Amino acid sequence: MELVQNHHDLLKTEYSQLRTRFDADLGVLWTQVSQDAVPCVTPELLKDLGDHHKSIENAQGKLLVGDELHEIRYSVLASITPGVFNLGGQLALFRQLIRNQDRESLLHYAIACIDVIFPRMRHFDLPLATITLLQGDALGGGLEAALASDVVIAERNCQLGFPEILFNLFPGMGAYSLIARKVSPKFAEKMILGGKIYSAEELHEVGLIDILAEDGKGVETVNDYIKKQERRSNGFLAVQKARHRFNPLTYQELIDITTVWVDAALKLNEKDLKVMDRFVRSQEKLFLQPQSMPTQLPSAA
Repeated sequence: MELVQNHHDLLKTEYSQLRTRFDADLGVLWTQVSQDAVPCVTPELLKDLGDHHKSIENAQGKLLVGDELHEIRYSVLASITPGVFNLGGQLALFRQLIRNQDRESLLHYAIACIDVIFPRMRHFDLPLATITLLQGDALGGGLEAALASDVVIAERNCQLGFPEILFNLFPGMGAYSLIARKVSPKFAEKMILGGKIYSAEELHEVGLIDILAEDGKGVETVNDYIKKQERRSNGFLAVQKARHRFNPLTYQELIDITTVWVDAALKLNEKDLKVMDRFVRSQEKLFLQPQSMPTQLPSAA
């Protein structure tokens, strides 16, 4: 009876920054980020996502709807914030921890990020596929989280990139590992060190975005993709396993790189932190006007 209760609780659980729903016809568990404040990677969001992922694993990829037990065949991560998927790390928190030289807390945050994205990278050790739907901008850690899925679907209006280099840092929670494997190490370094904000179409052309959706058609595109996958879902899942076996991404690799990120962050000087301050104000301004995309970023000058 305990296992059945776990299946049931997967949808009953209330989160402060997530909404969940299940499409029983297609076997799709939708996880939508819902934040009242600036849509960024907060400790509260990390806790909600971590608890949610553990629930999926504990329920063994099954969900009780009424009296019927359904398999979760696809886990879709999205956001309900108009025009924004996620603007990245909580820079105000970074700034405070860096100024205090609080390595322990900064590392704790970084490891929490890895603990959230790694289960998606390995499909929660279950026979399901992971999908990210981008219907708005994804920057820094937000884009890293998006890229952790098997398939990334983005509406054309999305603006995507890693602006961290503008305040003398780099995205340290999976960006290099994920982009290098999906496209190439050369493009990973170009994207990270350039600080450019790309259109979804540009990243689709290089292969980082798998499917382009027309603006406002993201959910429809996800459902159409899943329906087309039905006749070859077994082969699709097998190919995902083969890809991960051919070029495995380990938890230790992610931890090693995020430790490099922590050490680099603690070396930022006051000039770098002032640039970060401008990004904090930019995040807040963008959230107040989420439809004013494309994203306008402060310069490092």
